[in-house]
Amino acid sequence: MVLMSDAFTSRVLSVTTGSHETVADLTHDCASFLADVAHGRDGLLNVFVPHATAGIAVLETGAGSDDDLLDALGTLLPAGDRWQHRHGSPGHGRDHVLPALVPPHATLPVLNGALELGTWQSVCLVDTNRDNPRRQVRLSFLG
Repeated sequence: MVLMSDAFTSRVLSVTTGSHETVADLTHDCASFLADVAHGRDGLLNVFVPHATAGIAVLETGAGSDDDLLDALGTLLPAGDRWQHRHGSPGHGRDHVLPALVPPHATLPVLNGALELGTWQSVCLVDTNRDNPRRQVRLSFLG
């Protein structure tokens, strides 16, 4: 049986997503946080967005996959007046369904103090809510 140390550290990032749907790459922020707190240890990084209209995804960015994700979400969750939840801009109810498809958290392995991602994987904030341009993202390391 392997026991993890009780070392736990947390930091909150402020992310400005603007007035359009976005996939914001947080990988560099995660790596910087781990460089400050992991000190070469193995453990887990939890990334959590405490908002009802945003999520965390692990995907390739920069080659079109981020835009493909937004297009797919637009197909699955089209804007319009079909949503029961109607405050905010037209179609805002779909933003409240987003976390059921793109969860508000991800837990990722950390080895030797570094995030253990595949070659093309990035940690991203997915935000389709144009009404809230400022997001908080909590990074927590347990190791």
